[in-house]
Amino acid sequence: MSAKTIAIACDHGGIEMKELLVKDLAALGWSVLDLGTDGPDSVDYPDFAVKLAEALKGGKAERGVLLCGTGIGISIAANRFEHVRAALVHDAFGARMCRQHNDANVLVMGGRTTGPEVARDCLKIFIETEFEGGRHARRVSKLSGDGQA
Repeated sequence: MSAKTIAIACDHGGIEMKELLVKDLAALGWSVLDLGTDGPDSVDYPDFAVKLAEALKGGKAERGVLLCGTGIGISIAANRFEHVRAALVHDAFGARMCRQHNDANVLVMGGRTTGPEVARDCLKIFIETEFEGGRHARRVSKLSGDGQA
């Protein structure tokens, strides 16, 4: 795996945003693993959350981006996997906090609820923000089943 590979996937509700963000990721120096969908035809968002979770587990990518109409359904589907910490964000503050405090490895946004400039800003912040560790590490370990909740 490249140290700078990010997987991205969406359903039909996120296709336009995905196309925009793929360009931004490339400009930021990331190798993009595009897991679909590739058109406007209706598809099931859980299938794309599974593809992304498998890519993370298999070491094909170190982080991910998921998109659906609102981001809600695909984030629920992604968080079913123990190794995924998918954070649905709506603004720059959420994008920063999901990395600093939660060590989120998947950014989730709504293609129909998040404007393109906000989405681009959230992506950049998600990519550039490091996990703070410290007291947050104990809490994050509880999320992945490594600690007691």
